[in-house]
Amino acid sequence: MSTRINIAKTDAAAYKAMMGLEGYLQTISLNPIQKELIKIRASQINGCAFCLDMHTKDAMKYGETPQRIYLLNAWREALELFTEEEQILLAMTEEITLISHKGLTEETYQKATSFFDDNQIAQIIMAIITINAWNRIAISTHLPIMK
Repeated sequence: MSTRINIAKTDAAAYKAMMGLEGYLQTISLNPIQKELIKIRASQINGCAFCLDMHTKDAMKYGETPQRIYLLNAWREALELFTEEEQILLAMTEEITLISHKGLTEETYQKATSFFDDNQIAQIIMAIITINAWNRIAISTHLPIMK
């Protein structure tokens, strides 16, 4: 792939704003594994190798199992490996990432309200939006996988 712009250097203000979102996400109520599941699943859907590499490694550091990471793309067929709360997070991630399909459905939203309060739902939506933005930055600028 060709070398492309480095947004952090080319448009430092925009990158700083994105880092502000990332900093905010460090303060939300989701635990590190939940955050990484969101990041990995959105990155799988978007085909972002850079983010998949980063977030699978991060998830393992937080204690996530290889089996759950390997099966995350097929989580609906491996429900016994994921809690109901995680299943809702993953459904929300898919529906918001694939916003043009149906968006966040009423069914998924209502299930989310049984596990999360309004503030937590807002935080989850922001976490999903943020990783989707990072995916788009990494893919469009050809960020290389760290070796």
